[in-house]
Amino acid sequence: MTFLLAVLCLLLIAVIVIQISRVTELASKIRGDEEMQLIINKRQANLSLVFVVLFLIGCIASALVYKNWMLGYGPHKAASEHGGSLDSMFDITLFFTGIVFVVTQIALFYFAWKYKGEKGRTALFMSHNNQLEIIWTAIPAIVMAFLVIKGLDTWNQVMADVDEGEDFIEIEATGYQFAWAIRYPGPDNQIGTKNYKMITGLNPLGQDWTDTKNLDDIHADKIVLPVNKKVRVRITSRDVLHNFYLPHFRVKMDAVPGIPTYFIFTPTKTTAEYREGLQKYEQYQQPADPSDPTGPKMWEAFNYELACAELCGNGHFSMRRIVEIVSEDEYNAWLSQQKSYYLTSVRGTDEDPNKDKLFDFEIKQRKQEFTDAVEKAISSDSIADKTLKFNYVNFETGAANLTPLSQYELDNLVEVMNKYPNMTIEIAGHTDNTGDAAQNQILSQNRSQAVYDYIVGKGIAATRLRSVGYGQDRPIDTNDTEAGRANNRRTEFRILNQSL
Repeated sequence: MTFLLAVLCLLLIAVIVIQISRVTELASKIRGDEEMQLIINKRQANLSLVFVVLFLIGCIASALVYKNWMLGYGPHKAASEHGGSLDSMFDITLFFTGIVFVVTQIALFYFAWKYKGEKGRTALFMSHNNQLEIIWTAIPAIVMAFLVIKGLDTWNQVMADVDEGEDFIEIEATGYQFAWAIRYPGPDNQIGTKNYKMITGLNPLGQDWTDTKNLDDIHADKIVLPVNKKVRVRITSRDVLHNFYLPHFRVKMDAVPGIPTYFIFTPTKTTAEYREGLQKYEQYQQPADPSDPTGPKMWEAFNYELACAELCGNGHFSMRRIVEIVSEDEYNAWLSQQKSYYLTSVRGTDEDPNKDKLFDFEIKQRKQEFTDAVEKAISSDSIADKTLKFNYVNFETGAANLTPLSQYELDNLVEVMNKYPNMTIEIAGHTDNTGDAAQNQILSQNRSQAVYDYIVGKGIAATRLRSVGYGQDRPIDTNDTEAGRANNRRTEFRILNQSL
């Protein structure tokens, strides 16, 4: 119904315009073409003056009304160290271009009014005016020279790289259709190398896992940075041209496939501080979601954002990511919770070139994990708590041969038994219910015996251990799923004596 009314209104306007033109045409014939043209000239000239006044008032008024929504004004002062320089350049440019804009608009419509067509008036021919040409060439040249010099000085400050030995944080942002992959360095503070030829579903950035700098790198779902700390952002693209844009920090740089770029900035306001600034303005007291008046207000829902400022395809809009600026303590707490992408997603898979070896930090981590579990079991009065599963002891498929990496956890057990010379344990093997029950019994016994033989071979007295195979008789999970059967295929040890 609304659409139909809109169409009818447009048709009505068209009819009115046509009728006015016909009336004007008839009046012209009655009064004479020349007299009518003079009337039209005068009318148009007067309307031009009215228009320029209303137009300039509208431009200034709209700027004042909407200034608190615009970057650089009201609550939207730059939130980075270099942002003030860019805002200052914008203001200076706006000052000069604003003067030119107002003067030229007034002159344009004033001349249209002053030199309107009148009876007996002829145009003045002026071939040139040297003085006038010098003035209108020299003044813009001087202003442009000032803007260029000021701009180059600002550019050199903004685009300077970090100095050697300077304290900074480096992260990497890789654009792709249609998202950003954000990578942080791990404890080594170094971002590993990558190669686009290595990109797979499991390796979205093409990281080279033979480069040890990659092993602790973090893939984050948002950008979190500490306030007042210099940040260097490596910027690249995996497919088409993107643009890394942090509007509130005045950061904007193309992400070009095959050509790494960078940007350096220092955030000066936390997200909470920026929200406090917005809270002081009436415009930001409105609900963030108009359909939910009881929900958070606009200032409460505010977040810094990373956007793509290059039209990169149909899903361009979805490249928005949250950016959080927090205190250094909050940043360190967040960073400590992030996990290495390699260790959580790649380690032990077919794409892992290191799956047949353990790194020193993994050996230490697993040893600490094992020691803590044993200490907890010793201090517990529950019999169930004294049964511990070997998490990293594995066998060749369908056999009782220990895999090479199993030695590390077994060595941890040897060390614990040397620490507690009175400890005696039972080593138990278990299987799922796949296959023949009798064969499963034999396999579980052989596997527990293999662990027994390894421990005894390391100097632990045979009288302190016993080996038993339970086959498929003691499942701890369902045998109806692969995950359940994997849990049932296990080797355990149980602490027998209580006088440790």
